[in-house]
Amino acid sequence: MNWAQMYDCYGDVDRVPVLLAQVEREDDPEAWDELGYRLILEGDMVFPASFAALPHLVRLAALRSTPARELAGAIVRCTAGHHGCHDLLAGCFTAIAAFREVLDRHLRSRPDDYLTSFRDLIAVEGHYHWSAVLGDFADDFYQVACPHCAVEVTIAIGSYGRFSAIRDWNLGDVDRRDLKPASPSELSSCGRWLHETAVRDGQLVLADGVAHLFGQAECPCCASVFNIADEYASSNRPLM
Repeated sequence: MNWAQMYDCYGDVDRVPVLLAQVEREDDPEAWDELGYRLILEGDMVFPASFAALPHLVRLAALRSTPARELAGAIVRCTAGHHGCHDLLAGCFTAIAAFREVLDRHLRSRPDDYLTSFRDLIAVEGHYHWSAVLGDFADDFYQVACPHCAVEVTIAIGSYGRFSAIRDWNLGDVDRRDLKPASPSELSSCGRWLHETAVRDGQLVLADGVAHLFGQAECPCCASVFNIADEYASSNRPLM
């Protein structure tokens, strides 16, 4: 690795390798904090040093380093952005494949940070649009355009209900229509994987939310029925 070309968010090329060596020697919280703000700017911008550091972080994450796993996950979630480092990202293929195993092992332990790690794994699988928005289905809303009449439909999946509606900023969500969740056999390949992983790990609320998100909604305006996930993904899938 030619670190002389791997600048971080400050344009420095020498600080990140020093910090990586430091956290490998000892679990230094201050060093981890500095690595975090040098490798990721404002939560969504990465740099050449971010990808250069990724294999090191994955190796430490495999040794059950929580800060390494969290920082590696944050970098992977940013890889769909306009960072201009796609050649470096391609060189991280082996590290990302290893990270998939690290995250899957972590999820099987049913950790307290399950949703965050689940979203990291979703990004590793390349479903960046779901990684960015998937919540715990306690208070989730998705905006989709009806494919038939183009009206904006609010999809609500939470403890207050699971419905499609037209959002009125004075009246709230009006003309609600119940969602129809997909059965496991009806789920798409992505939806099936999300659902099966959540069920495997005992995350039943998450699994139920996925079934609704990948199910069908009725447009309150024209009464047509459409697949929620298909319409949301078609509008929000990033261009790599």
